[in-house]
Amino acid sequence: MVNFSLEGKTALVTGASRGIGQALALALATSGAFVICASSRPGGCDETLRKIQSEGGQAMALDADLADADAVIKLAEDALSIKGHIDILLNNGGTIFRAPATDFPFDEWRNVLAVNIDSAFLLSQTIGKTMVERGQGKIINIASMLSYTGGITVPAYTASKHAIAGLTKALANEWGQYNVQVNAIAPGYIKTDNTQALQDDETRSAEICARIPANRWGESDDLAGAAVFLASAASNYVTGHRLAVDAGFLASQLTNGGNSHERYTEP
Repeated sequence: MVNFSLEGKTALVTGASRGIGQALALALATSGAFVICASSRPGGCDETLRKIQSEGGQAMALDADLADADAVIKLAEDALSIKGHIDILLNNGGTIFRAPATDFPFDEWRNVLAVNIDSAFLLSQTIGKTMVERGQGKIINIASMLSYTGGITVPAYTASKHAIAGLTKALANEWGQYNVQVNAIAPGYIKTDNTQALQDDETRSAEICARIPANRWGESDDLAGAAVFLASAASNYVTGHRLAVDAGFLASQLTNGGNSHERYTEP
């Protein structure tokens, strides 16, 4: 029987203060998991906790600067100490900086890579080690449409999201034999803070929608089903996969010459 229940499971979700992270934390909690919500500042997940508790779920919050490697490792250790293990790790926390590649500040490059890929590796390494020892676990990384393409003025973000796709496959290859599944979700054009500038530009927004078969921007909740699937026993034979939740955006680009999305893909 297909089992999507997360009853008795413990999850750690980074970047859970708002947007996609908040929606996915709520989805895991309402599916039965105890969710540890992480954000970059104390109190950052207060609203997320309220939403989870109002739905009858259980959750608590931790905070850590994902650009600080020591803080990331401590976050993993603190999360593990709460229940003695983590069953589901959802690496969602991320950042973006926009500038032409010729003028892109190197300190911003390093910060984006630290937050988006270094933290995902360190959390996966620290928590994944315990999953391997227990012989079970689920790791879900948040990729992007820029895990497939190049975009413009976001070279560090693009590099980090291609790296997320590679890390997902690398860990899946190593840990599949231990019943640890590692997958990624690649959101399409979702209404978040990162895409606010695109949403506010009527011309760009219309161009984007014209390239999406569903002809609309996605909501964070549109990713919930994919996250619950990849966190549950229903996905036990799925690993190393990058699941695009994009309302057909990538399929549309393949039929339109294959490169028309390079100019517009920046979520």
